[in-house]
Parts: sequence; structure tokens; C-alpha cells
Amino acid sequence: MFTYIFNSLYLKFVKKSSTIKNIDSMRHLRSVLLHSALLVTTLVFAQTKSDEWNLVAHSRENYFGVTVANGQIGIVTNDTPLTTKEIILNGVYEASPENGISRIVRGIEFLNMRLKINGEEITSTTISNWSQQVSMKEGTSTTSFTFKNYAAVDYTILANRALPFSAMAIIEILPSKDIDIDVANFMVVPDELIDAKSQYRVLKDNEFRMPIFGTVAKTLRGKYSVAASTTFLFDDKKETLVATGNEVGFTTKLRKGVKYRFALAGGICTSKDVTDPLNESERQPIFALQEGIDKLLDRHKKAWLDLWETGDIQIEGDLDAQQRVRFALYNLYSFIRKDSRQSIAPMGLSAQGYNGHIFWDSELWMYPPLLALQPDFAKSCLDYRSDRLQKAKQKAAIYGYQGAMFPWESDDTGEEATPTWALTGIFEQHITSDIAIAFWNYYTMTQDKNWLRSEWNVFKETADFWVSRVVKNKDNSYSILNVVGADEYAQHVDDNAFTNASAIETLRNTIKAATLLNEPVNPKWQEVADHIVIHTKDGITQNYKGYSGQMIKQGDVNLLAYPLHIITDKNQIEKDLAYYSEKVDKKDGPAMAHGILSVLYARLNDNEKAYDHFVKSYLPNSRPPFGVFSESANSNNPYFATGAGAMLQAVIYGFGGVELIDTGFKFNKGMLPSKWKSLKIIGLGFSEKTIEIK
Repeated sequence: MFTYIFNSLYLKFVKKSSTIKNIDSMRHLRSVLLHSALLVTTLVFAQTKSDEWNLVAHSRENYFGVTVANGQIGIVTNDTPLTTKEIILNGVYEASPENGISRIVRGIEFLNMRLKINGEEITSTTISNWSQQVSMKEGTSTTSFTFKNYAAVDYTILANRALPFSAMAIIEILPSKDIDIDVANFMVVPDELIDAKSQYRVLKDNEFRMPIFGTVAKTLRGKYSVAASTTFLFDDKKETLVATGNEVGFTTKLRKGVKYRFALAGGICTSKDVTDPLNESERQPIFALQEGIDKLLDRHKKAWLDLWETGDIQIEGDLDAQQRVRFALYNLYSFIRKDSRQSIAPMGLSAQGYNGHIFWDSELWMYPPLLALQPDFAKSCLDYRSDRLQKAKQKAAIYGYQGAMFPWESDDTGEEATPTWALTGIFEQHITSDIAIAFWNYYTMTQDKNWLRSEWNVFKETADFWVSRVVKNKDNSYSILNVVGADEYAQHVDDNAFTNASAIETLRNTIKAATLLNEPVNPKWQEVADHIVIHTKDGITQNYKGYSGQMIKQGDVNLLAYPLHIITDKNQIEKDLAYYSEKVDKKDGPAMAHGILSVLYARLNDNEKAYDHFVKSYLPNSRPPFGVFSESANSNNPYFATGAGAMLQAVIYGFGGVELIDTGFKFNKGMLPSKWKSLKIIGLGFSEKTIEIK
């Protein structure tokens, strides 16, 4: 919508204006129209929402669905009645059929249903009054519609937050006349799963009947088995289930004006997580039969409520900002679980984008807001890396280095998963520092020396890597040659500012950790940290050695002031901001750049620029009808959890005044955008501190 509004305004003015005489005038016009389009789009978006917890859609045009997820199962909503778009399984990878590169696996879609009323099947073309509401508070999506003059139907789906392998669909039908309904559950097996077999059987425990419908399949090369099982739940009368082909369902009569409710409950399991996925998947609907609809729903709602009570952001005076910020939190919370030892891919559990691999996106972009509001979730990201330390050491050895060299793209194995054609896999080595810094930040927030002791090897091995990776110059300084930095437009450069600075910070943090633990300090750590070169020219920190003003993907240099602590001089921060904010790719640059710029401008008390970059961090990337994030203004690959993380950092670590130092969280004054009346951040750290800015 943003791109459409902006382009329409721009073309209209250019065609009609006789005052646009040169390029500078056109650039000024584009700047003015950009702000106009942002305002218009904000208003349009806000007008489609009901309140701060609910996102509502009334149109299926250009539809991008929302993910309902519990950190293990990601279910993507669909605009087609009684169906889901796809299911993504966290941490389950298999070779893709296209190029053999590992890819996160799509699961069996087990919540799909067919519904006939008086013998007529409900389809996209036979319904009216379609709407869909996402409840961020309860983690549900409800699709509502009417079918001719027969009935109104609500279809609610959820991935149970309290039960990692469980999901449920709840259907409510309000008849406008006496009707007959025919309901059937069918499962969709994606192409990447093979050898699918379905079965329906009725299990008995004494007199208790447990009808179970299940499907089991294998991943493409047989690495894992995937199984899904379902059953129907009823409030009162227990309907008789009948299997027909690969469908299981029931028929019944409904009376005019009497609401009828039932549910389809089930689960999906893989051999990655359990030894016998088919039997375990069957236990999910068996458990559901014992619990019933309301108990399952209540447990799910309570689990979500607990998350919001221990980590929320409340904005007064700007409903649009409130909804978007909470939507970002909702998605990050949806994509991870406590104690799962899993991390978050750029698209979370919303799609197979970037093959579901784990990048720096996790540690640098999504981890900081999680560390602030849900530290147990943040710890799972670190556990994921700690479990794969040996593979990182192996990778370092493969390329002739010491210590641990983490892969740019990581899957379940911890080996390099980047496609071979992408140079980033070998040369984007700042990932090793990003991980090590995240580990140190967890310690600074918790001050947990026992945990620090348990993870000491991560610090030591990453420091040893950089000592072996640097090259000593004739003037006794050190360089890091031939890398790809965070600015991926610049490949095979020397002394990339962010790479070098992150190595410095890693080495310094390792020395601090060694001192706290009474571990020996390698003198090379200090020597290298003190002498890694950061190039400057004309008072500006250089993106890399020899940089001459080229367009950049994102501001590597600006990252040295935040989240790193390498550049602390205010004047230098301001100079680098003024220079590089104009170099960022305005067409295809990712959302994260603006999030960082917003943080820095907020810390410099520049209200206008901080808010401007905050809006730019999400609005051009929003997609209808719910405002899901895409990676850039010109891409359609939601949900981009990385961008959501950057936007949340702008709020917490920028406007909120939160700063992480070696002794923990420091709470500075913060600042409010002019249209916000107040900002409250609830549940900071393990102490669950609340701060409010007015």
C-alpha cells in the first residue's frame, strides 16, 4: 500500500507540475511526498483496526497471512475458508529438491476442513461478509463469514502455547434456518514430504472411545518422519465419525438460531523431537479428548497472558504505533519457546524464506528485545549456538584458523548451510563476534557467574579465532582482510568497520569474562584488541579500507555506536550518522538500518529524526491486510522477524532510554515522539522492572 500511495502521488505531481526544473527539485519533491505517503498510509492502516490488541481485515485483496505459532509449530493463516496456508516446523531441516541445500520443513496441514450445508460446499466464491481477526493477546486467528442465507460461521485456529506439538481449530455455526451440515477433516501433505500414509482407527480404554485420524510421511531424503493426528471435540452430543477415503467427518442437523460449536484438535510431531512421532502425534488428540475444548483453550490463553504480563510495551496516544509494536512482539514471542534450545530464522515460523536458516539476524536484531523482555527466550538462542560450538571449531579448522568460526547460515547440524554460490557463507565472519557479544550481554543482564562459567568456552574459542584470523601490519597494527561485512554490497573488502569493531568487542569481553572467572588471559587477546585498525577519512569513520562513498545496504559504521561500544564520542557519532544515513539504499535496503538510526538519534535527543527513522523501519515494509513485515519496501517475503527486532530496539533502547552496560541495565531518561503521550515498558530483565516515560 505504501509503495502504491507514494508512486501515485509522485507521478501525479511530476506530470502536473511546471516548477520541477532540476534533479534537486525532484529530490525535494520525493522527500515531501514520502512524508505525505507515510502519513496517509498510517491513517489508512489505523482505520482498519478495532483496538490495540486486535488486527482486523475485511478484504482478501493482496492478502498476506499472519502466523499463529507456539515456538514449535507455525501455522500461517489463509483467506480460503476453513483452511491454512502452510505449517512450518521449528528446527526440522531436510535437503531442498531444488539445490540440495538444507531447508526448514513444511509440516502436514492437519487443520483443514470441508463444510457442506444442505449439500452445498462452502468455497471462497460462495461466501459473503468475510472478515478475519488476529488476537495478539490470545494468539488466535478467527475467520468469519456467512454462507448464503443458511448460516454465519466462525473458524478460529491456534497453535497451543501451553502444548508445543498441539494445535486446534474451533468452529461455531449460527444457523439462520434449520440446516444439515456435513463436516470432513482432510490433511494436505506438502510436496517435500513423501511416502505419505493415512489411517483412521478407534482406540478404546474400557468404554471410552477415541477416534483418531492420522497421516505419517518422510522428509525428502528420509532424514525425518513427520506425523499428524486429529480428532473432533464436541460440547454436548458426541457425533459419530465416519472415514471416507482420506477424510474423516460427521453429519448432523442444526436448528435455526441455536449456535453449534465443535473443534478439530490434534498435533504434529517429528522424529527429530521424539522417537516415535506417529504414536506421540496420536497422544495429542487423545489428551485433547480428555481435556475438552474449554480447558485446552484456557491453558493456551493463560500461557499467552503470562507472556504479556511479563513483557509488554504500552504506547498511549498513538494507536497505530501501539498495534505495530505489539504485533512485532507477538511475532517474536510466537517464533520461540523457553528451554527449546532453538533460535529464530529471519522469517521465523512464517515461511521457508532463507531456508529457515539461523543468521546474525537472531543475535543482533531479534535477541536484544527478547533479552530485555523475555530473557528465557533469549537464552534459548544462546543454547542453540552453544550446542553447535564443536561444529564451529571444526569450520575454523577447515579454513586453517584456531578457535571457533560460526557459520553464516546455520541449520540443525551447526555446519555451514549457506548456498555455495553465496560468498557470505565463507567471508561474512562477523557472525562469530555477533554470537560472542550476545553471550556477554546475557551475562551483563543476569550477572550469573555460574552460567558464565558454563559457557566460558564460547568466549575463549571465539577470541582465539580472531587472534588467528588477523594479519599484522608493518606498523604493528592488525587488519582483517578479505571479508564481507554487514554491508553485503561490499564484498572482498579489507578492514570492514563492523567486522573489525565486533572483533575488538569480542576480545575485550573475553578478557572481562576470564578475569571474573580467574581464567588465564591470553596476552594476544589484549594486544590484538588494542591494535585492530578502524580507518577514518576526513573525520568520518570508513565503512572499509578505501571506501569512497558507495551506496550501502546498511550502516556498518553506525553499528559501532550501537549496539557496539566502540565509538562513544558524541561528535563522531553525529558525523557518522549524518554521512551514512544518506548512503543507505533507499529502495532495497532492509528495515534494520532505520531501526539503528532511530536508536542513535533518540540517544542524541533528536526527536524528529528518531521518529522519522522509526516509522521508516516498518511502514514501507508493511503488507496488507494486517501489516506483516517484509524485508524491504520492494519485497514480498513476510514475516520478516529481523525487521521487527530492529523496530523494537528503536522503542526499547532508543525512546525507552534503556542501555545495557557491564553491570546490567541502565535506565536513562528516554524521550517520546511528539504524538505519543506516554511509553511504558513492562517486564525488563529477570527482575521484571517497569519503566514509564511521559
